[in-house]
Amino acid sequence: MSSRRQFLKTLSAVALSQAVLSPLFGKTEKSRIPIAFSTLGCPAWDWPRILEFAHQHGFSAIELRGLQGNMDLPSNVIFAPDRMEQTKKEIRDHKLRIACVSSSANLYMEDADKRAKELADARRFIDLASTLGAPYVRVFGGKAQSDNAPVPDDPTKARVAAGLRELGQYAGPKSVTVIIESHDHFTSSATLKDVLKAADSEHVGLLWDAHHTFAASNEDPEFTVKQLGSWIRHTHLKDSVGKGEDRKYVLTGTGNVPIERQIKALQSIGYKGFYCFEWEKVWHPDLADPEIAIADFAHVVGQCLGNTHACKG
Repeated sequence: MSSRRQFLKTLSAVALSQAVLSPLFGKTEKSRIPIAFSTLGCPAWDWPRILEFAHQHGFSAIELRGLQGNMDLPSNVIFAPDRMEQTKKEIRDHKLRIACVSSSANLYMEDADKRAKELADARRFIDLASTLGAPYVRVFGGKAQSDNAPVPDDPTKARVAAGLRELGQYAGPKSVTVIIESHDHFTSSATLKDVLKAADSEHVGLLWDAHHTFAASNEDPEFTVKQLGSWIRHTHLKDSVGKGEDRKYVLTGTGNVPIERQIKALQSIGYKGFYCFEWEKVWHPDLADPEIAIADFAHVVGQCLGNTHACKG
């Protein structure tokens, strides 16, 4: 409890002044702040419930990562051509944005047919993001199950960079940026910097999953942001207890992930994106229900960052 109070006190001191988002997202209500959550955390919720919950709890955006168990978002009926305008209106009516459309595409593949399939899948998600007016599509570097090396080798990094460059060329004219998540084999700043430099595209960036760079690569957030800050476009925040890969996700501020330092590090570079909560309920059904965890994030990070009087323990 004391650590939770200290966490809230620290966040209150941070007191983000980002009541207005960057021009990329447009202006929001003055009372709203740039928090978002991924639909990965609420796999049982239908579309209306997602929108209503987000609006009621002060979220500015949602990240699309599957809906009701269907990870293939472009095939979902709510994004069908004859339904799309209604879907976009529902998003606007709830004063929300789509922060990111997250695909499952992996770019490490060496086999030509498998690689073509992954790139084609990513392009489908880019098309969806463009239609929705969403700025980003997430992809993975990925890792073969048989690959036991601690970091990807140079040929693998080159394939990932080439895939990012190719997707960036496709996404740019559609006003979409492709972002690789710090995940799997690609969590160290050195690896990600090599890949992003090699991709060399203004339409390619980074989704900083701040949990993974800390837990998997043992990096302090200040170091990660110093190395990769110029590429960070979107971020995932979550808390956990344990060490290394042996971790369990917990409610925000009750674990040992330095979330307040991650937020401060983003502030230090003038980050204007969303602070997005990723609660991996799809992969870990035993986690607390989204009604609890997502609302808790809105209180701890959202209200504390936006209102220094809202969080006193």
